Amino acid sequence: MTTLVTYATKYGSTQEVAETIAASLRQQGIQVELLPVREVNTLSNYSEVVLGAAIYAGRWHKDARKFLRQHHATLVNLPVAIFALGPLSDDEKAWQGARAQLDQTLARFSWLTPIAVKMFGGVIDPSKLHFPFNHMPAGDKRDWEAIRTWANELGTSFSSPTTLKPVLENTTPANITG
Repeated sequence: MTTLVTYATKYGSTQEVAETIAASLRQQGIQVELLPVREVNTLSNYSEVVLGAAIYAGRWHKDARKFLRQHHATLVNLPVAIFALGPLSDDEKAWQGARAQLDQTLARFSWLTPIAVKMFGGVIDPSKLHFPFNHMPAGDKRDWEAIRTWANELGTSFSSPTTLKPVLENTTPANITG
């Protein structure tokens, strides 16, 4: 079977994270298909799903929420891992707030029991934004080593389906590398 790594993105940064996760899983010998959520019509060929999206203005990307609603009947029976991009600073309150926003969104899908939920830092690229957001300072808080480590932990869980257990989430400003 194949692991689906799917993502909702507005400006491409979540796609870059999804590509890194997919590459890390492939390095572990896992067959992976990488698709934007809008291109996923069925989940019948997948043994696991990794779903990622960014948090914009306090909300997880609408296409990710739509994906969960659309594929509810299948996702309830598959191992699902969730990631989100959010904070643009090292401020612990910003990380806690972003995680709370993600948790609130996921709570609306009470049937969903992810094996892993991970928050990564976000990106601001003013050249891709419209006024007034194009005046925001540029920044990239994605921790590529943490992303690869998380993907490797997922791969270990996915390759041992009989012992599939939650992957611990521990991303805080204290363990961010800029």
